[in-house]
Amino acid sequence: MSKATKQFQTEVKQLLDLVIHSLYSNRDIFLRELISNASDAIDKARFEAQSNESLLEGNSDWKIKLIPNKDAGTLTIRDNGIGMSMAEVEENIGTIAKSGTKSFVQAMKDAAAAQQPELIGQFGVGFYASFMVADKVTLTTRRAGDAAHGTCWESIGDGSYTIEDCTKAERGTEIVLHLKEEFKEYLDEWKIRSIVKKYSDFIQYPVCMDITRTETPKGVDGEEIEGAGTIEKIEEQTLNSMKAIWARPKSEVTEEEYKEFYKHVSHDFDDPFKTIHFAAEGTSEFKALLYLPAKKPFDLFMAERKRGIQLYVKRVFITEKCDALLPDYLRFVRGVVDSSDLPLNVSREILQEDVQIKRIQKSLVNKILSTLADLKEKEYDQYLTFWKEFGPVLKEGLHFDYANKEKLQELMLFQSTRTAEGEYVSLKEYVERMPEAQKEIYYITGEDKSSLEQSPLLEAFNAKGFEVLFLTDPVDEWVVQSLHEYQEKKLKAVDRGDVDLDSEDEKKEKEKKQEEAKKEFGSLLELIKGRLESKIKEVRFSNRLTDSACCLVADDFGMNANMERIMKAMNQAVPESKRVLELNPDHPIVKVMGDMYKQNPENSRLLDYSDLLYDQALLTEGTPIKDPLKFTKLVSELMVKAAQ
Repeated sequence: MSKATKQFQTEVKQLLDLVIHSLYSNRDIFLRELISNASDAIDKARFEAQSNESLLEGNSDWKIKLIPNKDAGTLTIRDNGIGMSMAEVEENIGTIAKSGTKSFVQAMKDAAAAQQPELIGQFGVGFYASFMVADKVTLTTRRAGDAAHGTCWESIGDGSYTIEDCTKAERGTEIVLHLKEEFKEYLDEWKIRSIVKKYSDFIQYPVCMDITRTETPKGVDGEEIEGAGTIEKIEEQTLNSMKAIWARPKSEVTEEEYKEFYKHVSHDFDDPFKTIHFAAEGTSEFKALLYLPAKKPFDLFMAERKRGIQLYVKRVFITEKCDALLPDYLRFVRGVVDSSDLPLNVSREILQEDVQIKRIQKSLVNKILSTLADLKEKEYDQYLTFWKEFGPVLKEGLHFDYANKEKLQELMLFQSTRTAEGEYVSLKEYVERMPEAQKEIYYITGEDKSSLEQSPLLEAFNAKGFEVLFLTDPVDEWVVQSLHEYQEKKLKAVDRGDVDLDSEDEKKEKEKKQEEAKKEFGSLLELIKGRLESKIKEVRFSNRLTDSACCLVADDFGMNANMERIMKAMNQAVPESKRVLELNPDHPIVKVMGDMYKQNPENSRLLDYSDLLYDQALLTEGTPIKDPLKFTKLVSELMVKAAQ
């Protein structure tokens, strides 16, 4: 056949323009696509040779060869795969409606072939990425088993192409890119190496390139020969590692290999805390090699942070920014997911919103959470080490991942009024050791255990022997908004709303006592409320206090002091809110103020004492007082008076 000039289909013309100008966000992708196509071609040759060994033509040394030529300004990608006939060239390159790989996959499915190879390029458009960097592309190919007929195809990407018969000694395909002047960097060794390392490092066939090195001749003793000048030495090097350890059975991977690969994907100098290697089959097929780090990364809580999971499709790197693979509360997980059927858009750079992606995420999350649950049950000390590093992040899942709420709440650990330093309690353990009289799970939020232990809000709970959980992570304020109950026991904040700790008899006795106190000190409470009207919502007698004089509590759905501190630290506007000042009716200061009021309701000292009570309540909850000078002055005056 003589050379013929033909027009691309209208759709192909449109695709070429789209590819060149907007389809791919990164021009480096063109080499990934061509290497992937070459890998597919070798897969096809190996598969067809199972039933027709003559297709090997005496050569089963599979290889993808890259040949940069700076003098000619060309980059050649050569493979010894299945090759194409002229009809296949026209069908697969001149027609966008067809895809060689996709058609091959369908043919294998129809034939129910065993041990089918996994093929990468199922869209038939990756080839067109060549025109992003080349102003002319020449393709020479010969199908395996057809030594008499090769095909030469050429186009400058203007909407037409030429095609003709040619001779080609070896089976396979050779693509020559005539690079545009501004893209000659793709002929540099470092550039080619970096692209192959990033995108095609785990392709199962060697990606090779001839490397030229300048050397000084050496004598028999191994020393350089002085004055001998230099010689150029050319050696073929394999650019990719081909070590996709996630594709191997776990029994064949050593611990050292796992550690080495973790450091490769995470850029972490430490060994991983836990390795999770598994394969999923059925409706969603993929392989995953996940790692739990030993230490939290420095950017764990930064808005702009590195993502943890690298996405591959058939060993070809797609992206490291795949937010859809894991929920944000598992952002510390590192590793690789390699899917064999993940749906991608035409450029392979963007995941489509598809049920398959959700299935993969569900499987990954289930595996990670079940691994943690198993670790907690069988190696608690190890789990505790993990929790101290990543517990605050894992807690976020209770707020955002409702589907896994029950699994997550079993992983939660807390310090409490009954745990020693460094010890923790789970919700299950808490409920198991609740006294029979205790109705709810009690907690208090704050900055750290040592300061919370001193809170007057705990007095009545300690007296009753009711354990109180210490929630000291900032995220806890949001967690408890979602974790309303556990095993039908409601969670109750000790610093919000009213509390009910007493039996019916105790409640009646306490109500009677408070009624008597209200009669005796009701007018005093009104005075205190009037004095502090701009600062508090209400003054009332407390069920919480046994020793301290006073405390501040929020309404059931109000903002407590800890939440205010967190919002201010985040530079967020804090809505105006007033809390309730609770007084201990049995405290001597209440009785002293009551006597002062009876003697002289106009006594100015009552107003000073009211201010002192409020400031005292602020200090015990960890909130700075607005006028420390006045506070210290009043305290000093009281000390002087007491000493007289």
